[in-house]
Amino acid sequence: MTENFFIYLLVIAGVTYLVRMLPMVLVKKKITNTFIRSFLYYVPYAVLGVMTVPAIFYSTSYLASAIVGFIVACVLAYFEKSLLTVAASACGAVLVCELIIKYVIA
Repeated sequence: MTENFFIYLLVIAGVTYLVRMLPMVLVKKKITNTFIRSFLYYVPYAVLGVMTVPAIFYSTSYLASAIVGFIVACVLAYFEKSLLTVAASACGAVLVCELIIKYVIA
């Protein structure tokens, strides 16, 4: 079991290193194409969104509470509240919604 962990760890470390090292080795000059530059600028945001949004909907006991938390987070983020305020408010909304569903509705 421990041997597998270290093998997996080495593979992950190698892949992470290659992903970061290869662009620096293969692309020597500055990228001037505006399409490629804008594409590369938005890739981190797209990847973060793709990884985060589905996890939001599968991380609670009820889909309704996940939707409530997501909506609260989106509204507060739209009004440019701090990250701590958005996260704490979304968690609080999910907690309240789950308690309501668990003890009042169900």
